[in-house]
Amino acid sequence: MGFFDRIKRAFTGEDETLIQQDTQQEEKKIIFEQYDKGMEKTRRSFSERINDLFSSFKGVDEDFFDELEEVFITADVGFDMTIALTDALREDEAVWQAKNPEAVKKAIVRHLVAIYEKGEQVSSKLAKSADDLTVILFVGVNGVGKTTTIGKLASKLQKEGNKVLLAAGDTFRAGAIEQIGVWGERIGVPVVEGDMGGDPASVVFDAIKKAKEEHVDYLLVDTAGRLQNKVNLMNELEKIKRIISREIPGGAQEVLLVLDATTGQNALIQAKQFNETTNITGLVLTKLDGTAKGGVVLAIRHELDIPVKFVGLGEGVEDLREFAPDEYMYGLVKDLIDKQYE
Repeated sequence: MGFFDRIKRAFTGEDETLIQQDTQQEEKKIIFEQYDKGMEKTRRSFSERINDLFSSFKGVDEDFFDELEEVFITADVGFDMTIALTDALREDEAVWQAKNPEAVKKAIVRHLVAIYEKGEQVSSKLAKSADDLTVILFVGVNGVGKTTTIGKLASKLQKEGNKVLLAAGDTFRAGAIEQIGVWGERIGVPVVEGDMGGDPASVVFDAIKKAKEEHVDYLLVDTAGRLQNKVNLMNELEKIKRIISREIPGGAQEVLLVLDATTGQNALIQAKQFNETTNITGLVLTKLDGTAKGGVVLAIRHELDIPVKFVGLGEGVEDLREFAPDEYMYGLVKDLIDKQYE
């Protein structure tokens, strides 16, 4: 069953039935409600823009498409995604013939989901080493919630029964070392630290050694906040990756780029820039619940072949969630379609 079929079921009131039938119904319900609440600001902004467009709807013409493009661009779904959507709608003969605005809204949702899905299912699951130790490297600029994300993911992995170790690889800021140390104490996970201003790669080497000796399942590595034009910091990142590759067959299983969803298109720009300089395997979007710019997920999915792995849907430790495309899309568009879908 594709995204659109599941969204259709949700619009016809069948989503609760699906939740009740699931063997993990309580967890599914929690996730569903978190996305529904977490997407509220983005959904309100997205729906208001589209409903405003349709408030004076008289039919589909080129002026309508021009206005629709403006709506989507201002909703932070990105220029390329916007053009792909409006091109698909232009090629849909039923859209040109539609006299009812609800029919056009449904067509928008249908094409939006189809473009997002791209005919494939992208896994949001973390990669796992075939051996004992899985190394996850975190990158991103300062202020996006990188260290907090590490702490929340460490807590999640530990509660799932894994043995977890943290590495304070950002030795350029005393605050970064202290922050990850606080997280370690808070969740009961040990942290390997180095001296302020010391060699980050040395810290990572020591952490890998400790992880192997103590049969750790997951090693989560913090790194200095950096921009793509900071050559010395990017060189440090490459050095860290070389150390990991030398000590662990295949290197780090994941290189996760942490982005702040509230920055909208700036998050997409950062993703593009980092992707040009290092091999990013997944994205983490923090503060999705606190922004009306959550449409950037669509832009990232369309323009980059990098899956969103986790999203932040609140400030609590439990509020870092694996990205769920169905719930995200439902949370985005549900206000556009009335309950009488058919």
